[in-house]
Amino acid sequence: MHLVETIDLPNGLAVEVWDASREIAEDTTLVKLAFKMKVKIQEDYFTEPEQYEQVRKVFGTDQFYEYEKERTFVNTNDKEKVFAELLRDFKRDSIPYLGYPDFPSRFARAKYKEIQKHYYRYRHLLEKEE
Repeated sequence: MHLVETIDLPNGLAVEVWDASREIAEDTTLVKLAFKMKVKIQEDYFTEPEQYEQVRKVFGTDQFYEYEKERTFVNTNDKEKVFAELLRDFKRDSIPYLGYPDFPSRFARAKYKEIQKHYYRYRHLLEKEE
């Protein structure tokens, strides 16, 4: 896997584009793009300090948005063309959303909702005394 480019967003975040493609057979390739973006979790994203504390205890203050796009059984000769097409589609469809000013706060609150929905997964981290 290697870094292809970094896309700076208007909200101050940056999306890393990784090529995670691999050869399946002699003439066939799995074309795979991995997108990663570091999101700093801040207390002012939450209405209650306890919400921030729960997210901090479970996930820490740095979280990563990750997404993958892939196409299987691509002729190896077409790998670059398919890669460019998948990247173009991601930029067109996802970059505007990820660049919204409130994306980081919405992402952080989604992490809090995940804790509430699946409390049993995280209770061992939340019930520990500091």
